[in-house]
Amino acid sequence: MPSNTVLRRQRAMGGALGVLVLAFALTYHFFPQLFHVTPQQTAPRGMSLGGTGSAQHQSEQVPAIAEVNAGPPMTLAPASVIAARMKHGNAHLPEQLSEDPPAVRALLSRATRALRAGELVGDKESAAALFAQALKEKPDSRRAAQGLFDVRARLVAQIGQDIAVGDAEGAVELLDALRTLPHAGEDVAQLETQLKTLITMRPMLAKAANQLQQGKADQPAGDSALDTYREVQKLDPQNAVAEQGIFQVQRVVLDRALAAVAQNKFDEADRELARAAQIHPGSQQWQDVRKRVDDIRGQRANGILAQARSALDGGNLALAEKLARQARDIDARLPTLDEFDEQLVNARLYASYRPGQVFTDHYVDLPGKTPAMVVIPTGTFQMGSPASESGRSDAETPQHAVTIATGFAMARSAITVAQFREFVRASGYRPDSAKLGGASVYDERSGTMRDDADAGWEDDYAGRRAADDLPVVNISWNDASAYAKWLSQRTGKVYRLPSEAEFEYALRGGTTTRYWWGDGTPQKTVENLTGSGDRSSSGRRWSHAFRGYRDGHWGPAPVMSFLPNPFGLYDINGNVSEWVADCWHDNYNRAPADGSAWINPGCTARVVRGGSWGSSPDQERSAYRQGVDATVRSGRVGFRVVREL
Repeated sequence: MPSNTVLRRQRAMGGALGVLVLAFALTYHFFPQLFHVTPQQTAPRGMSLGGTGSAQHQSEQVPAIAEVNAGPPMTLAPASVIAARMKHGNAHLPEQLSEDPPAVRALLSRATRALRAGELVGDKESAAALFAQALKEKPDSRRAAQGLFDVRARLVAQIGQDIAVGDAEGAVELLDALRTLPHAGEDVAQLETQLKTLITMRPMLAKAANQLQQGKADQPAGDSALDTYREVQKLDPQNAVAEQGIFQVQRVVLDRALAAVAQNKFDEADRELARAAQIHPGSQQWQDVRKRVDDIRGQRANGILAQARSALDGGNLALAEKLARQARDIDARLPTLDEFDEQLVNARLYASYRPGQVFTDHYVDLPGKTPAMVVIPTGTFQMGSPASESGRSDAETPQHAVTIATGFAMARSAITVAQFREFVRASGYRPDSAKLGGASVYDERSGTMRDDADAGWEDDYAGRRAADDLPVVNISWNDASAYAKWLSQRTGKVYRLPSEAEFEYALRGGTTTRYWWGDGTPQKTVENLTGSGDRSSSGRRWSHAFRGYRDGHWGPAPVMSFLPNPFGLYDINGNVSEWVADCWHDNYNRAPADGSAWINPGCTARVVRGGSWGSSPDQERSAYRQGVDATVRSGRVGFRVVREL
C-alpha cells in the first residue's frame, strides 16, 4: 500500500489532463460566481485529506458547519464537506459492551489526530491503520468502527471529486487505498464504474478543449465544442468539466452578441442572444449580457430619437421620419416611439398641433389675437342626406364620400360683435350694411323677418344694439370674407371661410345621425334651437319646433352658452346660420370629393350652412343647406373662420 507521502507526491504531479484541470481550477478561482459560489465560500483544496470525527465525539471533530453550507458545486468543495453531505450513518457499528481501555483510547486519539492531518492511509501511523489497530484490540469499540467509516467516507468523497474534475490517476491511487478498508466493496464498484466513464470521456474533453481553442465553440454543427460537451453530458450528466465547458461556449456566443452591438447590428445581437439562451437557459451570464445589450439598445435608440425630435422641431419632417425608423429598427419597444409617431402625424397633418387642441394666433404687427381655434381631425364622411332621412331635399343629393386628408382648425364659435368691431376699427373696412344700406331683422309684431334700412353689424337680430358676446349678424358673405383676409394679414397664417364640405364634416363631428346629437329632440339643452317651450317677449311661440325643448332664448344667445359637439365646436348647428366659401349648386353632382370649396368664377349666390335660432327642425339637420345672394344681410346669419395648418 503506498504511503501518504507517495500519494501526495504523485497527486501533485497531476495527470494527462493537467492543462484542463488547471484551466478549470483557475476559472473557479477567479470566477466563482459561475458556479454560484462566492469567493468567501470557497476553500483552497490542499494535498492533505483533512478530516472530521465521529458524531459521538464532536469535541475531536474538525468544525465543518460553515463548509457544509458553502453551497454548490459540491465537486469542488473540500472532501470533508462532501463526506459530511454524503454520510447517512454507519450501519456497521458494533454494540459496545464496555468502555474503551486506556490503551485503546490512546490509539483512538492518535487516529483522530491523523484524520485531522489528512493522514488517512499508508503507514502504521495513518488514521486507517490506527483505527484498525484499536478495533483489533477492542472489536466492540464503536468509536474505532466509526473512525474507519469516516476514513472510508473521506476517501469516497475525494475519489468522486477527482473523477468529477477529470483526475483519473489520482482516483486510481485512492481506489487502491479504499479497497483495503472494511465494507468498501459497494463504494469501490460504483466508483470503478464512474472511473471507466471518465477514462472514456477524457479524450472527448480534450477534443472539446481543442475545438474551443480552434474557434469551434458552437459551429459548425456536429463538429463543435458544444456538440462534444453535450456527448460527455449524455455519458455523465454531472460532469463538472463539461458543465463549465458549456458555460465557456455560451460566453463565446455572448461575446459575439456584444461585438454585434458594438457595430450597431442589433438584429444580429438578438440572434446570438437567442443561440446563447438555448445553450444554457437562464444562466446569470446570459441575463447579464442581455441586460447590457438592452441598455445599450435603449441608449442608442433614445439618442437617435432625440436627433429625430430636433429635426421635427426644425421642420425637417423627412429627416425626422428617417431617424424615427432607425430608432425603431434598433429598439421597437422604446416606450417614447408611439408618442413621437403621433407627433410626426400631427406635424404632417396638423402643423404639430393635435386634434382637439385649442389655440390662438397673435397678431404680428399690432396688439391682439385671433378667435380661439380648435384643430379638426382628418377623416372621411358621407356628405348629404341618405334617401331614408325625413325632410331631405334634392339639393342634398347625391350623398357622396368626402375625404378630409389635411387637418384644419375652425373657430370654436361664430365670430362675435366685439371681434368684428376690432377688425372694422383696425382696418377701416366699411361693411355692406353701411355701403348697401340696412339688413333683414326680426319683427316682434308680425313674427317675421323685415328689411330695416338702419340695421347694421353692430345691431342684434331685431335691430337693437348688440352685446359684445353675441354672434355678429347682419353681415354679407363679402364682409365675412374680408374679416378672414384681415386675419391672414395680421398673423401671416392662412385664414378663410370654411368650405361647405369642411363645415358639414365639422358639424357632424363624426356622427351619421340626423343631427349631431341624435335623430330627434335633444334630451338636454345642446344648442339654441326653436323649442316648443321657448317664448318671445310678447309671448309668441314657434309653429314648427322641437317638441318639449326649451333653451331660454328667442333670438341669438351669447356664444358658447351651450354644449360643444364631438369636435369641440359651439353653436355649430344653432344660434345663427353661417356663411361658407362655396358657390351655390342645386345638387352635389360633380362636387369635389376632397373637401375643397366648389367655386365658379363670378358666382353671386353662396351657401349658408347650419341652423339658427329661428330654423325649423328640418332646417337644423346636419345635411341641410341653402343658397343665398352673397350681398344678403340677415339677423339669422353670421359666420366663423378656419385656419389652414
